[in-house]
Amino acid sequence: MERKTKVHAENGKHDLTITREFDLPVDLLFRAHTDPEIFEEWMSHEYGKTKVIKLETRKHGGYLFQTTDANGNVVFQANGVIHEFIPGKKIIRTFEMANSPFEVQLEYLEFEPVSEETSKLRMHVIYRTGELRDEHLKMPFEWGLNMAHDRLQHIVSKLK
Repeated sequence: MERKTKVHAENGKHDLTITREFDLPVDLLFRAHTDPEIFEEWMSHEYGKTKVIKLETRKHGGYLFQTTDANGNVVFQANGVIHEFIPGKKIIRTFEMANSPFEVQLEYLEFEPVSEETSKLRMHVIYRTGELRDEHLKMPFEWGLNMAHDRLQHIVSKLK
């Protein structure tokens, strides 16, 4: 199956871009990233349930979410600070994974209408070093993004 979420990483750089077109209006795509209930649904999967602990959708707001396994053990946690929040258009935030060797990264999420019923997500992710970015890319990063974005498309399309 073709991976619809594309990750572009140039050699020798310390950033990457992620792009994906969705068969969703831009307002629904944005809501999928800012509504805790919708976010929890598309971020949960057969390996764990995601819970939004904190989501302050405003400039200088913060967020924290956790994924737990079937036994309730936290297997993934991410948090950050929202630096810019323009409803329907843009979120600039830091992203930090707990209990991982990766340092905090800076993420620019841009939401763009393609038509009335389709939209595009473009993420520009900046790492402190190219080595950190390359280590992150060695993980099943692109596969996981595609899996999550496929779930987002499936779940949120029911809200149309």
